[in-house]
Amino acid sequence: MRRAVCPGSFDPVTRGHLDIIGRAAALFDEVVVAVGVNASKRRLFEPEERLAMLEQACAEWDNVRVDGFTGLLTDYCAENDVVAIVKGLRGPGDFEYELPMAHMNVSLTGVETVFVPTSPQWSFVSSSLVKEVASFGGDVSPFVPGFVLERLTARVEERRAGGA
Repeated sequence: MRRAVCPGSFDPVTRGHLDIIGRAAALFDEVVVAVGVNASKRRLFEPEERLAMLEQACAEWDNVRVDGFTGLLTDYCAENDVVAIVKGLRGPGDFEYELPMAHMNVSLTGVETVFVPTSPQWSFVSSSLVKEVASFGGDVSPFVPGFVLERLTARVEERRAGGA
């Protein structure tokens, strides 16, 4: 079985993420969407919330599962018999950022990185940008699944009401 991992924080999952996950699912026998859990980083959604949203978002693909991990992605790959890391590239800046990590990952464990260009309609979408636009009341409905939009809107309102 050829297993790949699509790693990320997915805070929140966007249609751009789902584009890459779906395309990876067509290339590999199994795709693990690995949610990085880093307690030192402040996220909008807790790890359990991100995992739940991803499980719902990925339900249409029988060969995709969602898992959380801490520590090095390469350790996760070695422990889970992963042969490839799939990363989406929105533009040249993503490539510049991802290439040194790909070199390090293959040198540590032999796990290759597969770069997949993001579909043009999602090439500008990022979780950070979605959160920023949503925090100012902008319409991000085209960029996230409906159930994610509901949770995002509620969380932004909670933060606004709480002064955080």
